[in-house]
Amino acid sequence: MPAADIILTGARIHTLDPARPRATAVAIKDGTITAVGDTADVRDWNGPGTETVDLTGATLTPGLTDAHSHPIWGLELATGIDLSGVGDLAALLAALSSAPRVDGWVLGYGLDHNAFEGRPLHHALIQGALNGAHAYIRLYDGHSALVGESALELAGIDGPRTFDQRAEVVCDAEGRPTGHLIEHAAMDLVAPVLPRTPQAERGTQLIALLSAMAATGLTSAHAMDLGGGALELLPAVEAEADLPLRLRLAPWCMPGASDDDLAELIALQRHRGRNWRVGGVKFFMDGTVEGGTAWLEQPDCHGQGADAFWPDPKAYSAAVRRLHEAGVPTATHAIGDAAVRHVLDTVESLGGGGPRHRIEHIETVPDDQIPRFAQLGVVASMQPPHTAFTRADHTDEWSQRLGGERASRAWRCRDLRDAGAVLAIGSDWPIAHFDARQVLAMGRHPKGASRDAGLTGLMALEGMTTHAAYAAGEESAAGRVAVGHRADLTAFGLDPVASTPDELADAPIPLTITAGRIVHRA
Repeated sequence: MPAADIILTGARIHTLDPARPRATAVAIKDGTITAVGDTADVRDWNGPGTETVDLTGATLTPGLTDAHSHPIWGLELATGIDLSGVGDLAALLAALSSAPRVDGWVLGYGLDHNAFEGRPLHHALIQGALNGAHAYIRLYDGHSALVGESALELAGIDGPRTFDQRAEVVCDAEGRPTGHLIEHAAMDLVAPVLPRTPQAERGTQLIALLSAMAATGLTSAHAMDLGGGALELLPAVEAEADLPLRLRLAPWCMPGASDDDLAELIALQRHRGRNWRVGGVKFFMDGTVEGGTAWLEQPDCHGQGADAFWPDPKAYSAAVRRLHEAGVPTATHAIGDAAVRHVLDTVESLGGGGPRHRIEHIETVPDDQIPRFAQLGVVASMQPPHTAFTRADHTDEWSQRLGGERASRAWRCRDLRDAGAVLAIGSDWPIAHFDARQVLAMGRHPKGASRDAGLTGLMALEGMTTHAAYAAGEESAAGRVAVGHRADLTAFGLDPVASTPDELADAPIPLTITAGRIVHRA
């Protein structure tokens, strides 16, 4: 018997393997779990080159997966000053005034819509704090931005535009841009003039980011884009070092996609490296509630939200069918109730069998749609940290736009689980913080919701392990501490199932192992 690379002993292990739910020791060889049990079960795997790690007092689980993140594209999204802590306009102006200038730009991200205190977004609100600098400020939802007047001029944005997707250059009554850009096509108009980070520096940033993620217990992430030059950056990084996390990337399919575009998306599925691979395709059925682009069965309080992101929803369904027939799984961003319903209807029209499909976000959904997830085998992928942008008294922008009835059926994680759905959970970094402990804690006690809406400790853990693996079609190789499974493991300084959400939110993480390598050790 060959010697193991690593043996872990002394831990309380939640294996999430029904055949052996509890254990105290694990042996790892060549990135695979080779033995699970007690000390006697792994003794024969010990050899001269084996590293033995005593985890007495810790709890070991399958490695945590962030089921929705943007770790590469997010390097661009999270550029500049972090505005996530800004609560009102006065604080925003102070932050912009003191922000560092990058090649003559003030760049910021993570800004909460509530900071404008109900005012319409306009570059005039921030102009006095810029002192002549160009400005590009991303709102927290990642689907909108506020751009300074000089930046609009630099990008050649001088009036409304027409797009294939549901996007808008917001203009005033005279047709002058206000600086508020809604959805990706509008925001992309500024991209050519923004400062760029050299690839070598971005590679260093990526390793640092993934290492920080591993320190919170993450071993993998479902990257819901192929942006940031990922197909060039990842091979360059892996030529120099191993990625601290596994990455599964899903390129976007946008409205107007041709047959050739769909063929290219299918061909992209063959791309992979040591610790990354392209897997699936990402769609958008709507935008965001705060931006007025969530597709709703009834318009929001401003009369917005009556339209899908795909101007022709049937074209979306046809594109999904083409990928389905090619064996490619899909993930669709659907926040509003009409968007969720259309995606479920589309999957139902495909018939049984074929690849697995999933819906991302699901922020408001009526009772009659909840059972359909399990009935159709559609994975629910949700992000508990998004609830931090709402308030229990519904005075936040999200709740105000939807109204009380729709806001009361927000983020129905527990209802979906109780109805038998597979529920994968994640952060949506950089929209919210990537800390896996906070994802687990907020899944158990969502902000702005009653405790009855929260997941149990076991449900939350499953959402980042077994259910996340199922969402990726990897349940036979990942998500459990079982012989033959990937050696992706997370050690907590407390029991993540039995602890309170407050205890879990900042729990010690003594050890994280990805692909059989120790990538974090406290």
